[in-house]
Amino acid sequence: MSINVKLLKKICEAPGVPGYESRIRNIVLKEIESLADSVEVDNMGNVIALKKGKSSDKKAMIGAHMDEIGFMVTHVDDKGFVRFTTLGGFDPKTLTAQRVVVHGKKDIIGVMGTKPIHVMTPEERNKMPKIKDYYIDLGMPKEKVQGIVSVGDPITRERELIEMGDCVNCKSIDNRVSVFVLIETLRKLKTMPYDVYGVFTVQEEVGIRGANVAAHTLNPDFGFGLDTTIAFDLPGAQPHEKVTSLGEGTAIKIMDAMTICDYRMVDYMKQVADKKKIKWQPELLTAGGTDTAGIQRMGKNGAISGAVSIPTRHLHQVIEMAHKGDIENSIKLLKACLESLDTYDWNHK
Repeated sequence: MSINVKLLKKICEAPGVPGYESRIRNIVLKEIESLADSVEVDNMGNVIALKKGKSSDKKAMIGAHMDEIGFMVTHVDDKGFVRFTTLGGFDPKTLTAQRVVVHGKKDIIGVMGTKPIHVMTPEERNKMPKIKDYYIDLGMPKEKVQGIVSVGDPITRERELIEMGDCVNCKSIDNRVSVFVLIETLRKLKTMPYDVYGVFTVQEEVGIRGANVAAHTLNPDFGFGLDTTIAFDLPGAQPHEKVTSLGEGTAIKIMDAMTICDYRMVDYMKQVADKKKIKWQPELLTAGGTDTAGIQRMGKNGAISGAVSIPTRHLHQVIEMAHKGDIENSIKLLKACLESLDTYDWNHK
């Protein structure tokens, strides 16, 4: 398990909600400038890195989204408390007692506040919290807040990356771990039969928007989504509910709610994993979606698509957890698949 945790930490801790990915994009650009034959940023903000293969007759696109779930300022009240809307999907109860960073004229720390339990009615204590019940307390009067914060400013969650046993734990493992995997794959790729486009996409958490645009532009023949998936290997989970388990290898996606992966690509990825002795597990997710959907369908001709998924516990919380061995195996599988695309009979029925 020899992954570069220092780089992963820098990537995970960087702020970048949908539409405001500039800081994480700058990290990506610096890391890949010597790893690709060309790098460009499109009008949406996607980073497109081309690594040339032996032939340009076909193209392979990999999508890993840079954005993280977060918030946006909607109102500052008379006492300086900030109201917000969400960018991406949240379970409201996970916001309790969390620190956030409001990115105004400068970055300032705030805390998620709600009604104290001491003054709740018995009925309120038994009700699940809602997003509208929360506000952000910046510890400043209105005048100071308004000098720094404006409606429309993005807000990110504050949590550093730590190592826990064989795992890493942080906010935004979804999907910064995939940004890391794609960077490391570009670093390790040697000889590919076809041109490879590593695309670090924007605005996935609000509708796969960046991947749609990139796939429409590139029109790839082959596609690989790169994202986290649910590891529900937790107390109380039934065997059929687990989706994936930490430490059992990288996951090969079969389907999610937005994509049925091409049966040929699934078969190919399994064959490559077995041949290279890469530990893997199947992923069948009945909810959610990833950039795989855009890559598969938004090109003019469509793409033969599948996905490498990184099993992750506690998704869309600030304590997301991934196994270092699974991360390493994800890099190995993606690299091996990209280097062997010409060895499979894609015409078989």
